[in-house]
Amino acid sequence: MKAREFKEFIEHLASERAPGPSTTFSMFHIYYALELLAQKPIGRNKLAEKLKVGDGAIRTIIKRLRGSNLIICRKEGCSLTEEGSKTWNTFQELFPTRTEIEKTELTHSEYNYAFLVKNSAHMIGSGIEQRDAAIMGGAKRAIAIACREGHLVINSVSGIAEKAFPDAARKILQKLKAEENDVIIIAGSDDDPLKARRGAFAASWVLIGHTES
Repeated sequence: MKAREFKEFIEHLASERAPGPSTTFSMFHIYYALELLAQKPIGRNKLAEKLKVGDGAIRTIIKRLRGSNLIICRKEGCSLTEEGSKTWNTFQELFPTRTEIEKTELTHSEYNYAFLVKNSAHMIGSGIEQRDAAIMGGAKRAIAIACREGHLVINSVSGIAEKAFPDAARKILQKLKAEENDVIIIAGSDDDPLKARRGAFAASWVLIGHTES
């Protein structure tokens, strides 16, 4: 499945209309549910706690994942099907590294979370689109760092990050092994680590599927 088709599939899962009140979850919750279920089976209540959603939302999430043959629910909890594992593997190909980042001169928030997005540096302009998506996703701030010609480039801040922020760049590269044309998205929150993770996903998600013909 191409990236654009995959994106449309995940967005359909999150936005499909259902009877009753509007849904209170997003593509992030689909992504994060699959990430958690890839680790071990989880019961509905525990999954709702991890995703920070209510009973109605978790029932709908599980119903849609089951309806798409991505998960199976047994007495011991929900787990990924073979199709669910393939879907999760696609997420991992798009975002091969996802990690917490400590405070640095570039990451000022109490909680910072980073996504490595493959082959997307040519999509980064000023980084405003990614920052806005992260904020809409719940983060307080975000930066987009592009790997171009062997350097980490932050267009909205300083140009080459290794020169302006050598210590921060070193720490970021230690956790995210960026290659040419990759992007590092880092989102931050001062009060909730899940908001930082959700913002990083939202900013990364806008980069997916736009470059295919």
